[in-house]
Amino acid sequence: MTRWGWAPGQANRRTLTPHSAPPSASSHRTSGQRLLLALTMVSALLLVAALWGGTNPFLKTGTEGLEKVKQRNRLLQLLAEMKFLCFNYKYMVPFLFNQSGSIVYYFTLASTDLSLAVPLCNSMTLIVTMVTGKILGEDIGGKSKLHFSAVLVDMLCTPVGI
Repeated sequence: MTRWGWAPGQANRRTLTPHSAPPSASSHRTSGQRLLLALTMVSALLLVAALWGGTNPFLKTGTEGLEKVKQRNRLLQLLAEMKFLCFNYKYMVPFLFNQSGSIVYYFTLASTDLSLAVPLCNSMTLIVTMVTGKILGEDIGGKSKLHFSAVLVDMLCTPVGI
């Protein structure tokens, strides 16, 4: 026995039993409070999807001209590309909005089930990216509106769980 009351190889005698564990904070909430919390979390995840998906096409257009930046070695090339991006407002504004979505996502993950947060955010981000790109005139594949509609309906099935 050690001074803590248990010997190596034995189970710790100070483990909590189901009756001694403190009640969780969620057990004290009413059904209305739980519904409000769930709606708040889903709204935050949809905000993240809108920030991420809405900025992706703008980030793509903000990097136009980056391939023209040329330097003689790798380090100077890296620094020249960073300078190009940091001083390009067409890149930095969407980048900052995108990063604000990441901050919201980080804080939302603390109180949201991962099995809900990750698929909902990723699938909705893809949908928002596709719609935003289509509005901006990007070629997203498929020339007909029927093809675009079919892809959109197919993508909407993912967050719904079908």
